[in-house]
Amino acid sequence: MSLERNLADLRRHAEHFARRVGFTYSVLEASGDEVIGCVYMYPARDNEAVVEVHSWVRADRAELDKPLYEAVSAWLATDWPFPEVRYAPRPR
Repeated sequence: MSLERNLADLRRHAEHFARRVGFTYSVLEASGDEVIGCVYMYPARDNEAVVEVHSWVRADRAELDKPLYEAVSAWLATDWPFPEVRYAPRPR
C-alpha cells in the first residue's frame, strides 16, 4: 500500500471513529513502539445492531492471532453493548 493510500485509509478510520460509525484499533507491541496488527469493528450490512469484527496480526507475530481474538472477544462481551458480535472463531 502506498503512503498516500495508507494515509487516506487512516483518515477514513479516524472520521468513522469520530462519528461513532466504526472503530479501528492498532495492535501494538508490548513496548508500544510498533504496530503488529489491527482490529476493525463495524455494523453488519444486514443489521446495524450487529457488529462485525475483523482482526489481523503480522505474519511474524502469527502466534498472537488467537490470543488477540480471545482478548477482543472478552472485551466485547464485557464492555460493549452489542446484542450480537460476528467474529470468525480461530482454530483450536
